[in-house]
Amino acid sequence: MAVMVKDYKRSFKKVNEIIESYGRNPVELVSILQEIQEEYRYLPEEILNYIATAMGISPSKVFGVATFYENFSLEPKGKYIIKVCDGTACHVKNSMDLLNALQKKLKLKDGQKTTKDMMFTLETASCLGACGLAPVMVINEEVYGKVTPEKAEKIIDEIMKREGNSDDKNN
Repeated sequence: MAVMVKDYKRSFKKVNEIIESYGRNPVELVSILQEIQEEYRYLPEEILNYIATAMGISPSKVFGVATFYENFSLEPKGKYIIKVCDGTACHVKNSMDLLNALQKKLKLKDGQKTTKDMMFTLETASCLGACGLAPVMVINEEVYGKVTPEKAEKIIDEIMKREGNSDDKNN
């Protein structure tokens, strides 16, 4: 179970466990960062500095790796990460209409990617590798193909219902 975003300041116990499981080996930095991000849903700056100190490597190396790879995030992400494909096939099939509908449904303002309740993060992807299903969106690991704005809204409604959230609590 992921630790709430605000809880990381209380203890680095889980971070230490992850670092120790890789023998404090700097070669394992990417794997360590992956596990920490899985735990916290992002890579907090304080934890990146702690990793550098605990592993005896420079903070610039840790930050360099964390910012080099697209899958790492230095900003908190929601429990459900929604990726809307904007590759050529999806774009031609109106993926931007899908994105706009999701932004409206989640009440995300310009530049905002994550709902205030930390339930959803909305991102675009250059290609999700499912061109035959265009337009495509992925929520966490689940792929949804031939998604219309209406279908996307229903999927979000189902998640909100399952989570006990109502539309008005999102933002």
